[in-house]
Amino acid sequence: MSGRGVGRQPKYMRIATQLRAGIEAGEYGPGQRLPGENDLMAAHGVARMTARQALAVLQAEGIVEARKGAGVFVRDFRPIRRHGIERLAHAQWGSGRSVWTADVGERNLVVDSVEVAEEDAPAAIAGVLALGDEDRVCVRRRRFVLDGKPVLLSASYLPAYLVAETPITQPDTGPGGTYARLEELGHRPVRFREEIRSRMPNSDESAQLSISPGTPVMLIGRTAFDDQGRAVEVNEMVLDASAYVLEYGFEA
Repeated sequence: MSGRGVGRQPKYMRIATQLRAGIEAGEYGPGQRLPGENDLMAAHGVARMTARQALAVLQAEGIVEARKGAGVFVRDFRPIRRHGIERLAHAQWGSGRSVWTADVGERNLVVDSVEVAEEDAPAAIAGVLALGDEDRVCVRRRRFVLDGKPVLLSASYLPAYLVAETPITQPDTGPGGTYARLEELGHRPVRFREEIRSRMPNSDESAQLSISPGTPVMLIGRTAFDDQGRAVEVNEMVLDASAYVLEYGFEA
């Protein structure tokens, strides 16, 4: 490939490209501080704004993160390999294990925020769950933090009349989680459907996931169906895209 195209890049993009190459080559390792604005200004003979734009490019890509008062550092984070099929198998949650253990193994995953409420259902959710005009939903909102870093936001919607006065309405649903409790209610999930797309985060998502506004997120919408073909849960998840690898293994 000719280097002429690179030469026509704005100066901040050339600096960002050089820094990115240094990260990929191991010159700057995970957790290591990149040259600051003053360093880049001196090394490349550019204005402060140009140096700032170069660092902002890498932040937007999710490669680095800014720490207030300390500088810009290479992200020190091992990707989460999300096993899309194994994690939802009955052998997982039916035996009392959390579906999340299929993704993280022995790593330190915690739910640092749980909100459970009964609310009016959004129109799209009400349609999937086949709710009537007067029916409400039990909503479980959670934030998952892995190794001290927020990685996922989750909002589960279930028919309120179906789960009323059960552990599903409590912060801790017990061994096996929501799906194990649904099985006890006679509505064992036997089929799941997931839809995946990506976009940029809104301001609230950026704040909750501690990511810069330019770092993309993945959206996973999952619907759980019982053996009668009825949708019993809709789970809307927002994932830090730079933290995840989605893996689906199945027979041909």
